[in-house]
Amino acid sequence: MPGIDTSAVEVTHISANGIWILIDDEELALPYAEFPWFRNATVDQILTVERPTADHLYWPKLDIDLAVTSIKNPDAFPLVAR
Repeated sequence: MPGIDTSAVEVTHISANGIWILIDDEELALPYAEFPWFRNATVDQILTVERPTADHLYWPKLDIDLAVTSIKNPDAFPLVAR
């Protein structure tokens, strides 16, 4: 019997302006202006993303943790690192 799929996250697009991820049935944009940690990352680093919980994304090759809430509402989470 297969296990439960807990990683319903996929990078769908990488461009000069940012990345797009699909979480469940919702596509979200992460523009580099608001998420600069991804700007110089390799494709492999960006594509390696995990979803440990429903509201938590983790890029292990970049050591980046983001709450899904912070992607949906970045103004509520001021940028603290560059």
